[in-house]
Amino acid sequence: MNILVINGPNLNLLGERESDIYGYETLDELMYWLSNHDECKDVNFEFYQSNHEGKIIDKIHEKRKWFNAIIINPGALTHYSYAIRDCLLAVGVTSIEVHLSDIAKREAFRKKSVISDVCFRSLNGRGKISYLDAVKIIKNR
Repeated sequence: MNILVINGPNLNLLGERESDIYGYETLDELMYWLSNHDECKDVNFEFYQSNHEGKIIDKIHEKRKWFNAIIINPGALTHYSYAIRDCLLAVGVTSIEVHLSDIAKREAFRKKSVISDVCFRSLNGRGKISYLDAVKIIKNR
């Protein structure tokens, strides 16, 4: 099974930014943990992070024949990127939206996701476990 894991804007600063919300692990440490977890031994991952909406869309387009599913943490793009929403809809594979924090318990502007309605599931507020839960859901689908 091939899973494309997309991380959006500012997630490259994990471990440095707002550790009370996002924790102390870097993005590389989080992705290493996921790829080496016992539940993920039979999964081929490609990890991609970008601070640019168009580059995220380009990566999904580029890899659309390779992956069986997408795990996406769109970061702030969650709240306004209809372009990423349309891209996920267009590729037509199982997509799971994840967030390290619980966006429903954050600032008012963070409560709405324009992406969740085209995703199979949206997982929030469990830190890195959200990514692992997404893999488990994909494998059992």
